[in-house]
Amino acid sequence: MTTPTPDLADPTTDPFEVAAAAATRLAELTGVERHDVALVLGSGWAPAGDLLGETVTEIATTDLPGFHSAAVAGHQGVIRSVRIGDTDRRALVFGTRTHYYEGKGVRAVVHGVRTAARAGCSTVVLTNGCGGLNPAWTPGTPVLIRDHLNLTATSPLEGATFVDLTDLYSSRLRAVCREIEPDLDEGVYVQFPGPHYETPAEVQMAKVLGGDLVGMSTTLEAIAARHAGLEVLGISLVTNLAAGISDQPLDHAEVLEAGRAAAQRCGRMLADVVRRIG
Repeated sequence: MTTPTPDLADPTTDPFEVAAAAATRLAELTGVERHDVALVLGSGWAPAGDLLGETVTEIATTDLPGFHSAAVAGHQGVIRSVRIGDTDRRALVFGTRTHYYEGKGVRAVVHGVRTAARAGCSTVVLTNGCGGLNPAWTPGTPVLIRDHLNLTATSPLEGATFVDLTDLYSSRLRAVCREIEPDLDEGVYVQFPGPHYETPAEVQMAKVLGGDLVGMSTTLEAIAARHAGLEVLGISLVTNLAAGISDQPLDHAEVLEAGRAAAQRCGRMLADVVRRIG
């Protein structure tokens, strides 16, 4: 049954009340009072969810208040409650996200992480498929996000809400990742609004500004997650070299194929990381 979706774009709607309602409904549907860690699986990451543990419950995103169906190929419009290994800990796995370019407003973009926080999660793992600016990062290379540049010209925070983002992407969690995969590189992720890919000139601008990765998601969610008190781990999967870095045209099918090719490695890495983080 599809749940009527509150209009998060309506300024009279309290987005935190909608997140609380979604978390309450999630607990009812999963039979789990609280979850421990949330994962948002971006383009190319969907198969990784299968390796985290036993999926105890799977529900459609549209069964929860405030959520929408998946709008991007390669995303799955489901939310899974996954038992982490042989423990009693639970992971909340989002098979899709709302992108800023979908035009549903920033509140809809960050609704997932706010719901995860209200569901009890203390950590969120944000993944994405992206373009790489380092020619050494071949398609299928996972890269830890060390910091970001938000070029969407917006924020999920409203009013006089001030949040320190100095260590937004947890150095502790990045260290855990490197214990598992010592050769993991780090980089600065740059979010453009999308949905069009970046021009070669825009990619060079991102490079001059200190960027290493370019994409269309993650930064707004990370900001909202920090505001909600979550510890944030960001991991990008380089699915292609960014425009102008190579002479190959950009194609979303290439993004999906690179994700499929790297799914087992990335899935095992994510599973190991999630088992270790508290």
